[in-house]
Amino acid sequence: MNVIMLVFVLLVSIACSVSKRTIRKPIKEEGAEYLFENLKKNELKYDNISARFSATFYQNKNRTSFSGQLRIHKDSIIWVSISPAFGIEMARIIITNDSVFYMNRLDKTYFMGDFDYINTKINSTLDFDMLQSFLTGNDFSFYENSSFRAGIDNHQYTLITTGRRKLKRYVRNNKEISIPVQYLWLNPETFKISRVQIRELTPNGRKLEGSYIYEKQEGRLIPKSLNFNLETLDNKNSIDLEYTRFETPEKLNFPFKIPDKYSQINKF
Repeated sequence: MNVIMLVFVLLVSIACSVSKRTIRKPIKEEGAEYLFENLKKNELKYDNISARFSATFYQNKNRTSFSGQLRIHKDSIIWVSISPAFGIEMARIIITNDSVFYMNRLDKTYFMGDFDYINTKINSTLDFDMLQSFLTGNDFSFYENSSFRAGIDNHQYTLITTGRRKLKRYVRNNKEISIPVQYLWLNPETFKISRVQIRELTPNGRKLEGSYIYEKQEGRLIPKSLNFNLETLDNKNSIDLEYTRFETPEKLNFPFKIPDKYSQINKF
């Protein structure tokens, strides 16, 4: 066998081997109750999260890159420090279930408002539970789980629901909150959320979508790369987020002190 024929045989053997490895077998159909049970069992368990991240935000044709720190006390506080370059903090944000506090160190200004202000900025409808879940790759904690339908899409499990309501004991000011349409895509091996989508039923309705890539850390899967897209009739915004460090410490502080010389503003 000459050299050319030998190389050809080797290439064909490698190609066949790769092909066999990449062909995925059909997955077994499962019910919604089974999928939800495994989704919850494999979610990230934590009391606190401390992470460093790098991010790129796209708004129409504009692109902005920045880095920062993220801290979360589960179901209570989301703290963010943003540093555009050279490690110099530009802004600091604290978000709670009903409040938003923002401090701009460059302009020496600060903002105090409610959570609804975030929704006016991004033209969407979120609450603290949703935001916390999007950042961790978990499902929403305070919404009903009984109305999902199970399916299969492109070798992944799916869970689909309409009108998913927030549990009454977590509703504030007697304001009923529900999600028009929600899709969840689950990895069939890990039951982690690979993709989540929330959209409105109306024509040209808003659509918010997140996708995740995980990595193994100390025997558990943690979110590594995240992408979020928000589409409205007039705009399409997206953000790519990568956690460069991700820890779940027992204790964590959330420093936020506004200097006396800072001026209050009514928007940011």
